[in-house]
Amino acid sequence: MENLFDLPEEYQALRASVRSLADKKIQPFAHDVDANSRYPQEAFEALQGAGLAAAHVPTEYGGDGADALGVVIIIEEVARVCASASLIPAVNKLGSVPLILGGSPEQQKRWLTPLAQGKGFSYCLSESEAGSDAASMKTKAVRKGDGWVLNGSKKWISNAGVSEFYTVLASTDPEKGAKGITAFIVEKSDPGLSFGAPEKKMGFKGSPTREVYLDNVEISDDRRISEIGAGFALAMKTLDHTRITIAAQALGIAQGAFEVATKYAHERKQFGKPIFDFQAVQFMLADMAMEIAAARQLTYAAASKSENSASDLTFFSAASKCYATDVAMKVTTDAVQVLGGYGYVSDYPVERMMRDAKLTQIYEGTNQVQRLVMARNLNSLL
Repeated sequence: MENLFDLPEEYQALRASVRSLADKKIQPFAHDVDANSRYPQEAFEALQGAGLAAAHVPTEYGGDGADALGVVIIIEEVARVCASASLIPAVNKLGSVPLILGGSPEQQKRWLTPLAQGKGFSYCLSESEAGSDAASMKTKAVRKGDGWVLNGSKKWISNAGVSEFYTVLASTDPEKGAKGITAFIVEKSDPGLSFGAPEKKMGFKGSPTREVYLDNVEISDDRRISEIGAGFALAMKTLDHTRITIAAQALGIAQGAFEVATKYAHERKQFGKPIFDFQAVQFMLADMAMEIAAARQLTYAAASKSENSASDLTFFSAASKCYATDVAMKVTTDAVQVLGGYGYVSDYPVERMMRDAKLTQIYEGTNQVQRLVMARNLNSLL
């Protein structure tokens, strides 16, 4: 019987290539990026130079045309050394998937081409009073002649101010609720678009998170993605495909912490022998390895379902995000424990990894929301 769960050679080669790049050009700057809460410019240049910053963009628009599993592996390997840097490809996919799913060929050419060339693409869904309940958004788009005027604000926007393009969800008919929401593309240069101060966060400090303000932003109708009123459905369909990238992030963070903890356990000696020789430590590391392996299989399965738009994608997308991020939180916390006092200080990266892991349980839908999504889609498994 063939090894059905072994990655094909092209994916193994991709992993080796990205890991080498990450170790050489991203990891050396990870501590400084976190300590100084600065954008990982070195990582961006390395990823963009290798065609990895937006590898999902189809080849006809200048991208690599990477499939869902390829993007997962890219994000996983970057997150293994620097979670903040992994948000570069993750956010670029999140921001542009609505365009890929619902945009016209002309729109795709217009915005995916510069994305492949290095112009970032962010996603504006959440608001201060509309987080998990995204359909209650207050941002509005009102008709003006042949175009639209947008007013409102968006909260928790990753890479805001760095990205050039923003997919903005706005209410075009408040009385219709979720069915009155429409998607638009707003550009950084549009008059009336501005940004709040960067949030002071626990983790992912290298990725700027800011509010996005829309003050009478006038755009033409060719900025509208898909049909009027189809925006919320498009947003939810987008998340089905992109929650898997958060699972990939979590996988990478967990893998990185596991590697540091395992190496330390073999090197650190107490009572005359390496602490790895103590069963208590062995069991912690064994649990880490087991849970990471399980999360990886679930995430890769979800990526396959994303690529094929499988009928049970919604369940697997939510499940992979929920499980992998819970694993990352547990693994990084245990890694800090294995390192003891050294794990609690910034001389070692596991405390950063633990802080970074926490966000993966929260954004793109909290893990409590993921469990609701799974429960509502159990029939897809029957």
